[in-house]
Amino acid sequence: MKKHLFFLLFLFTTVIAAAGDYVADINSSTTKRDEGRRVVYEMNVGSFTAEGTFAAASARLEELRAFGIDVVWLMPIYPRGSSGSPYAATNFKQTNPAYGTIADLGTLVTKAHSLGMEVWLDWVPNHTATNADWVTSHPEYYAQSGGQMIHPNNYNDVWQLDYTNSGLVNAMNDCLKFWIDQADIDGYRCDYISSSRIPASYWQATIPLIKNYKTGKKITFLGEADIATDATRLKNVGFDYDYAWQFQSNLASYGGSNTQAAQLKTIGTRLLNASAELTFGRMLYVTNHDQNFNDGGKTLSQMYGDNRYPLTVFAATLYGMPLIYNGQETGGNQILNYFSDTKINWNTRDDKMFNTLRTLCALKHEIEAVSDAKQASSNPAVTWNTVSGSSSIQAYTRKLGDSELLVILNMGTASATASISGINAGAWSLWLNSETVARGVSRHQEQLNSSHTFTLEAKGYRVYVRGTYSEETIPEIEINYYTPVLENENEVSVFLETSTEGNYFVWVWGSLGGGEAYTTSGAWPGDGMTLMGKGTNGNLIYKYVQTKTSGIPEYLIITQFDNGAETRRLWDGTPFVNHGYYIDGTTYSDAVKPAVITATDGIEDIPFLRNNDNSLIFDLNGRLVTQPMSPGIYIRDGQKFIVR
Repeated sequence: MKKHLFFLLFLFTTVIAAAGDYVADINSSTTKRDEGRRVVYEMNVGSFTAEGTFAAASARLEELRAFGIDVVWLMPIYPRGSSGSPYAATNFKQTNPAYGTIADLGTLVTKAHSLGMEVWLDWVPNHTATNADWVTSHPEYYAQSGGQMIHPNNYNDVWQLDYTNSGLVNAMNDCLKFWIDQADIDGYRCDYISSSRIPASYWQATIPLIKNYKTGKKITFLGEADIATDATRLKNVGFDYDYAWQFQSNLASYGGSNTQAAQLKTIGTRLLNASAELTFGRMLYVTNHDQNFNDGGKTLSQMYGDNRYPLTVFAATLYGMPLIYNGQETGGNQILNYFSDTKINWNTRDDKMFNTLRTLCALKHEIEAVSDAKQASSNPAVTWNTVSGSSSIQAYTRKLGDSELLVILNMGTASATASISGINAGAWSLWLNSETVARGVSRHQEQLNSSHTFTLEAKGYRVYVRGTYSEETIPEIEINYYTPVLENENEVSVFLETSTEGNYFVWVWGSLGGGEAYTTSGAWPGDGMTLMGKGTNGNLIYKYVQTKTSGIPEYLIITQFDNGAETRRLWDGTPFVNHGYYIDGTTYSDAVKPAVITATDGIEDIPFLRNNDNSLIFDLNGRLVTQPMSPGIYIRDGQKFIVR
């Protein structure tokens, strides 16, 4: 969605002043949060930054902390086998050289600790790459059949380890100790623990061994399995958290077109019942590296459509410890190939998802009712409110002691009104409102009755906290004057002048010396434009930056998106086929169709207008547009001007 300059990761002259907000104040605390109040972030080091290194990731830890992250789970950081999979390691005591050294990892962990954060490593106990060091130095560590090493689960790039071999058990435990010694890590996310080749007895011995390895050092174990319902043999082996995998599968089955809110109660009740007698915590999520890339890969939009917003709220407020996946805060609409470390496109961001997630983090940190603390089944943490008047609205209350949270979700495709009863009448504070959160975070006091009527927008959500809190309004954004300008000689930019603030995206393509040039994301709708400031006429000026290759791209589309859906096509340079349908601007009733513009001096076949000395640009009616004008592509009042 639209970007304001102060959110960018690049250094520009500041033209927009940003006020602080209460959510950032809560999330930025460097005090280490207690277990039960934590949010986990799954990071692929190679994808997280353009550099793809420990050092580059370390430099951005403050951003993650301000966003609300408490634990950084690093996907496998070991050298990779020939397939490129991070889950096919060649040596468990080395780092991927593309990421940096063990010392670099240690620096990242030290930085995280200074911010009150923890770092967990992804541990792959079941197998190694087929070209791992142990294959030749310790072939006895591997399971065999007929004298040949075997591939687990048809994974042809790895060999199965043999846990009947005491040497292998000792070697693996030594590796777990190694990372505590060398990098001071705080926990392990253990891959594929449901493997029948890893006996429960191994975990029963190893988990307490590692937890007690260093006096005063707490180590957390997260197991990749739904232990509550699937891998039940592991219920009492010592894991601190498991995956609520069945819950996410149920959400995926609910999908993007479902509007029946009653099904959420069924899904939620199933989770709560399965979790009631557990002695360990559960991690809830809507996506991770498996859902995002494996089995063909699916973005949040492909999995959930516009349901992705209320389902994100549902997963973060119902139960357990929430997980945010690598780049999910941008909107989760990019498939990240973790074999090749696809770079996250930080140039585009869904402000609604961004602000929703960081507000959910603040609720986790600040509100006792959202903590992971266990309650007796006779006093359940979650109660389902009675809803009448709409089948698309669901509501539930989460309570711990005197702390209460009220969550209301509208899964329908239209605005809906419902009466909700079972509310603890009195003062409530609205912390999360889907109708305003795209513009910023806010907090508003309301008096709610025991039976109260609410109207929510399509796919809308509200989260209330019981009690009285300060009123927090969305800060006004000060926009300074701006003159379109290129920052360097290799920059090609698209500028949009408009009187309407919005979420504008650019899709750029064209033949450049035989190659096709696209926007950074490489996917529709392209990249978000940045609001730079105001022109002297009061209109807003947006900019998109692209590095010049051999020329200026020939075609572009500029589109306005609101709440994840295209609302207006401002410019469509030419019809073209994309994923089986035409994008030609004619299907939108409010599309601005460009005027026909012809070149005036015969230079190339891309339309542009300029005078002979290249200093003045005129429109078709001969009116002076600007003097001077920097090179770029300009859209104004439905007309396109290319300046070289």
